[in-house]
Amino acid sequence: MATNTFSPEEIQRILGSLQSPAVFLNMTCDWPVLLWTVDYLSRCLAGKTVRFRMGRRQHNNTPLFETQCSYVEAKLEEFLSWTEGHTGAEDVGSFSDYPLSQFWAYADYKYIALLLQDKPSMFEDIVWSQFGFPGRNGRDSTLWIGTDGASTPCHLDTYGYNLVLQVQGRKRWHLFPPADTGCLYPTRIPYEESSVFSQVDVLQPDLERFPSFRNARAHTVTLQPGQVLFVPRHWWHFVECVDPVTVSVNSWIELEVDDEARVGEALTKAIVCALKTAPSKDNDDDWLNPTEDGLLGHDVNMQYLSLAMEACTVRGHHDRQHEDIPAGVGPGSKRDSTGQAKNASPSNPPAQGSSSPFNVPFGPHLVAVTRNRIGKLETTEQHPEDKDGQAPIREGHMIRPGSGTQRSRPGSGGRAWDQHGGGGVACSSPASDPPLSPGPEFGGGGKPSPVDRDQGEGREAHRRAVSITTNQLLECLVHPEVIARVTELLLERQGQTGPSQSNTAS
Repeated sequence: MATNTFSPEEIQRILGSLQSPAVFLNMTCDWPVLLWTVDYLSRCLAGKTVRFRMGRRQHNNTPLFETQCSYVEAKLEEFLSWTEGHTGAEDVGSFSDYPLSQFWAYADYKYIALLLQDKPSMFEDIVWSQFGFPGRNGRDSTLWIGTDGASTPCHLDTYGYNLVLQVQGRKRWHLFPPADTGCLYPTRIPYEESSVFSQVDVLQPDLERFPSFRNARAHTVTLQPGQVLFVPRHWWHFVECVDPVTVSVNSWIELEVDDEARVGEALTKAIVCALKTAPSKDNDDDWLNPTEDGLLGHDVNMQYLSLAMEACTVRGHHDRQHEDIPAGVGPGSKRDSTGQAKNASPSNPPAQGSSSPFNVPFGPHLVAVTRNRIGKLETTEQHPEDKDGQAPIREGHMIRPGSGTQRSRPGSGGRAWDQHGGGGVACSSPASDPPLSPGPEFGGGGKPSPVDRDQGEGREAHRRAVSITTNQLLECLVHPEVIARVTELLLERQGQTGPSQSNTAS
């Protein structure tokens, strides 16, 4: 294989130092996986069907969650015929019910170990060992195939960090630092283990309903074939396909600190399942994501919580509970081929830290994904023209489309920003948010008397109390900050946090 710009050891040190998204260029030129176009994969799969998620091309200021989509089973050759404009059932199979002008298709989250289990030699086409993960290949990766417009709802992954290789076509990533969680209005409905969704349509946000999104700090990059995107731990991301056919491959890298996150996830699951399976007039929604296998009883969920706490004890996370864990502490995948969380493999040793100062070598082979300031930012390696032919304007190591093609991004301006992300000011409701105004019971615009105010507030509080839904309750109970604090208290109660042990009741 050709000599790479960075050695595996250098990349491990880079990954351990990066605190914001970055793109590796010219690192995969000799990887066989770059031949994995949809046409190539259709021949490899030899008529095997793949499940596609079908989404309507809509713009209504609300996210399109997976629970709102349709699903079809189809061959890749049928998918290709559909993207080429064919409509007959004999050519496009199940896609014949979905006009291409109205729907997009996404074969997302496909475990390569399952999809290509009859062709295990193809696992070696993905060479994550060059990024410092010996033995890591396609068996530990997932495949994504989509049309233009196909998207993944904005979310953060609870575990680890993410390495994404673009193979065919382009994908645009909209990323937000962990400190912006308050601006993104997190929700666990629909419920999926290890995914916290945003209630905001980040492309066309409803700012009346979600005013704090104005303060979100979007970082946008269009990933080109051959490039690898590093998505740090707990960075929010919305991903959209921008070309007629796209293919990408990713691998989730597990961290030691994920053991504590697993306690939080087990806690979240126990709470969500307990409330959403309880008989209630408002529990008639599709709250369980299609990626989840099914429901478990409360006793089983509590057993998983106990096991997660035990695993946290074994790893000794009480010594590092409040430490800043760097991105490259320890590898592993988000889930294995069965969809279960997988522990770090002994064949993939953690990146070795260093006490000496280290400057991340940004340059022509490693580009930081910077915060949006005027318009969309893109890396320079390929496609020197924007999709609609507008010549771009170069800005440092990024390409920014000319002003004639820019799309206004409400979350892109007005805040000071730390170049390395994550360390900025946490989001909160802006000072311009309107205060609650008196209701009709206060007699219009006049100042109400104390008696009227008390009676009016009592009636208003009563209406709010009886109208709250289970999902609204869960927004508070399983908010990431609440879960983090309850996880901390649980671990303290079990005597796992050192200094707090003596002060905790048994």
